[in-house]
Amino acid sequence: MRPTLAELGPRICIMGPSNSGKSTLARAIGRAHDMTVVHLDQLHHRPHTDWEPRPLPEFIALHDAAIAGERWVIDGKYRVCLPQRLQRATGLILLDVSTVTSLLRYFRRTWFEADRAGGLEGGGERIKWEMLHHIVVAGPASWRGYEAGLATTSLPVVRLRNPEALSGFYSNEGLTP
Repeated sequence: MRPTLAELGPRICIMGPSNSGKSTLARAIGRAHDMTVVHLDQLHHRPHTDWEPRPLPEFIALHDAAIAGERWVIDGKYRVCLPQRLQRATGLILLDVSTVTSLLRYFRRTWFEADRAGGLEGGGERIKWEMLHHIVVAGPASWRGYEAGLATTSLPVVRLRNPEALSGFYSNEGLTP
């Protein structure tokens, strides 16, 4: 039986492939349960740039400050700081959508969602070949590695394997995107 959102506790990590709905879900959970919402993409990239990464020590310092809190929901992967995040987490949500779904969501967000959850402040959204390659080639292989590594976690885990399961989770937990 799948754990409920309440059973995941006050510090929840949401992970999944690019464009799987992590940021939108994090925002919905944070709003409904009065939790600080942390989008790792916003910590990793400098605002008002075209997704330019911060220096690694700066990113890790921002990450570690964010997970020091008592009530948070955080979305993103970033393997470099995953161990300390999982050590502080009380629950985990894994979104597992198809590559086609990720691609469709990427096109939708770049063309139609100027103010999306998890977007970079002052950083415009546009179709990029690098991101298309990541979604289709690099991302799926990377995600399989994350999934294998998370298979042994002792944290309560909610695994949502498709958009229908994600919609059901929103409905069952009384969340609105």
